[in-house]
Amino acid sequence: MTEDHAGRRVDVSASDFAALVDALSTWGRWGETDERGALHYLSPARVVAAAGLVRAGRTISLSFPLDTLAAAHNPHPAAHRMTMLPHGDADPGSLRFAMDYVGFHYHSDTHSHIDALCHVAFDGSLYNGRSSGQVTSEGARVASIEVLKDGLVGRGVLLDIPRLRGVPWLEPGEHIFGDELEAAELEQGVTVGQGDILLIRTGHARRLAELGPWKTAGAKAGLHPTAMPFVAERRVAVLGSDGNSDTAPTTTEGVAFPIHVLAINAMGVHLLDYLQLEDLRLVCEASGRWEFLFVSAPLRIVGGTGSPVNPIAIL
Repeated sequence: MTEDHAGRRVDVSASDFAALVDALSTWGRWGETDERGALHYLSPARVVAAAGLVRAGRTISLSFPLDTLAAAHNPHPAAHRMTMLPHGDADPGSLRFAMDYVGFHYHSDTHSHIDALCHVAFDGSLYNGRSSGQVTSEGARVASIEVLKDGLVGRGVLLDIPRLRGVPWLEPGEHIFGDELEAAELEQGVTVGQGDILLIRTGHARRLAELGPWKTAGAKAGLHPTAMPFVAERRVAVLGSDGNSDTAPTTTEGVAFPIHVLAINAMGVHLLDYLQLEDLRLVCEASGRWEFLFVSAPLRIVGGTGSPVNPIAIL
């Protein structure tokens, strides 16, 4: 039996995980052809209420800069090259443009992105029981990122687990449990509610900045599968983290990404991966506020399994 820093069991058997999938599944809740999943919890009225959280008009990016340098944590760096330069003809009235190209594999451990509900197939099925065959070489025919073509806007809540534990960051491989999410609510004076965009800080970005890169794909802090009932009970619309919400290495038998399976495939909860939460944390601490207006506009990628994002918190 494997235990965490507090002596809690972290191993999850295949049968226990299967039971958790069944218990948390929302398949059929909004109809057999539903592609929005937990976005149904984020009603227009909740968007209006979230807009009322803006008091200072301060905006904060939650995205990492586009990383073009290969490193242990970035084996698939983004490509950025100039395609046109503005210098040359300097005659009066001459006109020149500067232009560039970017391209990258955004489903990675480096680039801030959102996962669509077609991103995860488990036991041959996508969210809501749709066949994984609906995703072809031409893209996803169902549950693509286009469901968010009108943007993701709502109440954002940040829960800071390193703050709760009194450490600068969680170490790779450490799990976050449901009781810690509840304890963070109490300590921060905020309550996660229906339709919220819940962001959970592990300190991943701070550890990278202070200690340097490591092979993050195989070693990072994240949620324990037994924390997901908290997300379900609060009816969270979207879940995000400064990692990818999963702990690595996994302690769930036979499943490398149990949180991805539970959130995306079973619950229909879109995931925001590899957010940069350090700037937001500092502002939240200084202001004593852990809720804010969250705004993001995923790219309209037809058939896309997700999108790069630069989410903005507005306080």
